[in-house]
Amino acid sequence: MTIRARLTLWYAGILFVSVLVITGLAWREFAKERAAVVSRDEHEENDGWEDVVQISLWCGIPAALVGLAGGWWLMRRAMSPVAALTQAAARIHEGNLDERLPRSGNGDELDRLTEVFNAMTARLDNSFNRIREFTLHASHELKTPLTVLHGELETALREEQNEPAARERLLSQLDEIQRLGKIVDALSLLTKVDAGLVELKQEPLRLDELVRDSYDDAQILARPREVRVELTSCDETPLRGDRHRLRQLLLNLTDNAIKYCQERGKVTIDLHRVNGVAELKIANTGPGIAPELQGRVFDRFFRGDASRGNAVEGCGLGLSIAQWIVTAHGGSIQLTSQPEELTTATVRLPVSAS
Repeated sequence: MTIRARLTLWYAGILFVSVLVITGLAWREFAKERAAVVSRDEHEENDGWEDVVQISLWCGIPAALVGLAGGWWLMRRAMSPVAALTQAAARIHEGNLDERLPRSGNGDELDRLTEVFNAMTARLDNSFNRIREFTLHASHELKTPLTVLHGELETALREEQNEPAARERLLSQLDEIQRLGKIVDALSLLTKVDAGLVELKQEPLRLDELVRDSYDDAQILARPREVRVELTSCDETPLRGDRHRLRQLLLNLTDNAIKYCQERGKVTIDLHRVNGVAELKIANTGPGIAPELQGRVFDRFFRGDASRGNAVEGCGLGLSIAQWIVTAHGGSIQLTSQPEELTTATVRLPVSAS
């Protein structure tokens, strides 16, 4: 129940009690006056009580109704700034913390509350900006030593005098360096996205052509795990968007589907046009995701079950990047999973005129 409704009910209750008190006092006064003039017989007492009831009906109840209506109007007018403040605060999120709620300027409690809320969002905006700057600078600074280490390891691997055991160690270190490099690149990209430093191209393209190219790449990625990849349908789908980012989206989704598919399992890719919307579905057979974890799959660094996540390469940023790419193209992405059966990533993008 809203505060306005509670205040109105309390106000109505107070008015009702007031009417009862006034009625009782009026009856008492009438009784005293009639006792001083006439004898106290039953007939006169009934007449006095009837007068009190009539006065209450004709005066008290209308006055109570008027008071109730006036109280409701006053409550509504008094609480309307709270409702406006609530709606304005609901529009604030991590992407627009620099916006400020409008103040009335009259110096009342609500105006003071708005001032405090604006100060709080300003501090949050400052903290978010510092975190973004730190992450961006840290990822940039890490690229140089990683590039140097990568080059030195490749140089060491080209030396012919390496023993097999030493060569295996160098290859393992090179794999870890490459993995760190991917994590740094992904972090740098997401940080730039948060800061609004990444702009997408808007060029005409064919999503079905990108899907077919991604299908060919998926066949190569699936061979080591003996996973079967099928392209069940691929409708002609013209779009306007960034070709490079859409290819990255398809690579992330197909790579995830293959990595988390069971051995000798199946990955299906399906592209349909439905009512002016391109609907892409990439599904795999595998262990799936627990229902209580499905709402967190797009969180950064989230990798699901830790016991499974340690056995699968990745850093938990692929789906976060995929969500940004889809959202930036005006679409939506959803991941549904039936544990031990089927996991499906569904992407919907607006189709442009051919």
